[in-house]
Amino acid sequence: MEQSLAGKKSLGSQVKINSLREGGNKNSQKLSQDTKIPYKNEKLQPTATRDNSNSEVRLGGQARVETSVMNGKSRSRQVNLPPKPALNNQRIPSSPSTNSRHKVVPTQAFKVTSPTKKRPVKRKKSDGFLVYALRLIIFGVGTCAIAGTLLSVINPATRMNQQAQEKINQTVSKAEPIITAPPAIKLNQEIMPLKAAVQQLGAKNKGLTPGVFFVDLDTNNYLDWNGSLPFAAASTIKIPVLVAFFQDVDAGKIRLDEKLIVKKELVGSGSGEMQYRPLGTKFTALTTATKMIVISDNTATNMLIARMGGIAALNQRFQSWGLVSTKINNPLPDLTGTNTTSPKDMAQLMSLVDRGELMSLRSRDRLLEIMRRTKTRTLLPPGLGEGAIIAHKTGDIGSMVGDVGLVDMPSGKRYIAVAMVKRPHNDSRAQELIRQISRISYQQFTKPPVTQVMPSPTPFITTAPSRER
Repeated sequence: MEQSLAGKKSLGSQVKINSLREGGNKNSQKLSQDTKIPYKNEKLQPTATRDNSNSEVRLGGQARVETSVMNGKSRSRQVNLPPKPALNNQRIPSSPSTNSRHKVVPTQAFKVTSPTKKRPVKRKKSDGFLVYALRLIIFGVGTCAIAGTLLSVINPATRMNQQAQEKINQTVSKAEPIITAPPAIKLNQEIMPLKAAVQQLGAKNKGLTPGVFFVDLDTNNYLDWNGSLPFAAASTIKIPVLVAFFQDVDAGKIRLDEKLIVKKELVGSGSGEMQYRPLGTKFTALTTATKMIVISDNTATNMLIARMGGIAALNQRFQSWGLVSTKINNPLPDLTGTNTTSPKDMAQLMSLVDRGELMSLRSRDRLLEIMRRTKTRTLLPPGLGEGAIIAHKTGDIGSMVGDVGLVDMPSGKRYIAVAMVKRPHNDSRAQELIRQISRISYQQFTKPPVTQVMPSPTPFITTAPSRER
């Protein structure tokens, strides 16, 4: 009897297990129809959770009922399967009808729930990580540069250094270049008899202020009377302009045959004939320089000054030659006498020309040849003797008259003669005084040099030889 009951129980349990298996197979078939195979490259990482009270196992979002027989007893588990992969990173909305298809309740002991969690779709890492890092580095470098610039501007020490450097640069730019002056004129001893004679002539002409500087180039003896006193230069200023011209010729800055044009702003009244030529007339540079000296053409002088860089450039060159008082302040004609020089400056310049310190010997010969052709010969030349040759340039305005020259005597002696006289307006006594000074000086230089015989400290005693008998 007990065996029959046990057999019935086992038979009943076996039938029940078979029915559950058939229900589980049907459910698994339905779930397998709704569940698609994941993509090849997608990794499924289901997480399983067990509910001891409900005897379910959840995997992902779908559920599957598993049965197992342990020790002759049945137990149900719910398995959640991964959801369907979404195409194009889009989520598929769930509907009540779709979710109901996943619910399988074969008996009261088993419970299938709809998925509550959906696996997030992993995004592929961006390929622009390196670009982002590079941008970040550039941004950091730019920020540091801007911060450094702001700090350097704000820092007072930096501002002071910059201001000091600017002042230094301005000082250097304004500073005149270091000029090495050529050797000054060599002077030996003053010719006192000549100086006394000249001063007597000056004393006879009240109201005139003479300035005289003569140098014997053979002995370097000299005459200096008011030689360093500034005078109005008048046309004697054209001598340093001519020297500068031949300097530029030697340097290749000016060609003797290049054309210079007469312009309205360069036309100067007074002496000269170029002022009467039509504007735009062209002259060669050599012709212009020659007219400046020979006929004392003021327009030619202004043209050469402009061609050589202007007044300031020439004044700087005059200073480099050691000329202290020689300066151009206005274009010619300078009737008010603003352009200045001194007898000693002119003597220094003629000494440099004679020694060939400022130009080549060829240019020196051309310069002296032009000066020997000077038309006005009313000042120094009348005081010279027969056969003497003078290269000179005169100057004559109302307040001053003067003459600067280099005299070659028939004996071969050469000397520098500079005579200037300040005067009342157009006082003709000034011209006569220069002629007299020229005459006395020429006579002095024609005399042979005086040699002094020093007496012997002990007299020589001579006795007649005695005759032998």
